[in-house]
Amino acid sequence: MISEDLLLEFGAQKVTLKKNEVLFNEEARAEFYYQIISGEIKMYNITELGKEFVQGIFGAGKSFGEPPLLGGFKYPAGASATESSKIYRLPKVAFIKLLEANSEIHLAFTSILCKRLAYKAMIAKEVSIHPPEHRITTLLDYLKAQNGTKEFTINLTRQQIAELTGLRVETVIRSIKKLEAQKILRLENHKIII
Repeated sequence: MISEDLLLEFGAQKVTLKKNEVLFNEEARAEFYYQIISGEIKMYNITELGKEFVQGIFGAGKSFGEPPLLGGFKYPAGASATESSKIYRLPKVAFIKLLEANSEIHLAFTSILCKRLAYKAMIAKEVSIHPPEHRITTLLDYLKAQNGTKEFTINLTRQQIAELTGLRVETVIRSIKKLEAQKILRLENHKIII
């Protein structure tokens, strides 16, 4: 999103995270802008029963956690590395100065945040009223649309799909088999093609 040169110019530091290392917890104060150099970060909540609900998964070149940073509220979810990862960390004051000096980046963030808000509304609707197969196809169709191709290979595990849709892994596996039988998707070497 933001070029490496610009991040470094404004004082960003590189941070290395091990797999499963927590970057911040739910309810922590938002003090930094984060952008992924390599690896993958997930934002998640843990339910009272100990089940994890993943709010989002972010890969190289993506940023995350901006709403609390810009809105001045605590993180509504925790964040941890799903694999060994490197990220840029830029203090909030420097991030605000960067945005003030670069209106095109500021506008790009507005667009990204609007798209994330639309995704959150879509998932909230799915989780609250739709059956498992509908939840899964809505998520897969969303990912396919983000890629913009006619056919798309889903690079999520069954566990990740479960975490993103609020379902159990067993339910995801059964639902994917039903969707394959209905020819809504196909499986090749355990990968979902839609």
